[in-house]
Amino acid sequence: MEQTRPIVAVVDDDPRLLESLEELLESAGYAAYCFRSATHLLVHGLADLDLLITDIGMPGTNGFELRDLVKDARPELPVFLVTGRHEIADQGRAQGISGFFRKPFDAPALLVAIADALEKSRNGG
Repeated sequence: MEQTRPIVAVVDDDPRLLESLEELLESAGYAAYCFRSATHLLVHGLADLDLLITDIGMPGTNGFELRDLVKDARPELPVFLVTGRHEIADQGRAQGISGFFRKPFDAPALLVAIADALEKSRNGG
């Protein structure tokens, strides 16, 4: 059966955040796969994902490490990093790195960024 909804994976050790992001993504028409750790995501595999959203500060493999692992395995997969530490998000954006988001989310801005990233990756760029 053809999967018509883009699949967005979310990795965060905060169950409330996973739940709220899952609701937001599903309401916007995405299939949301939620994982409590990078290890759980990596065991599931990356093959069917269209976009990854990961928290930076997690026990075990952190968001930066997960992003690097994903970039090695699937360089075309868009990865968004989220953090409650605003100085990290601001520093990333100041360096011109897109895909940094601060908690709590600006939901409309996040959805626009997801749509843009999926469009770019679909068009090969």
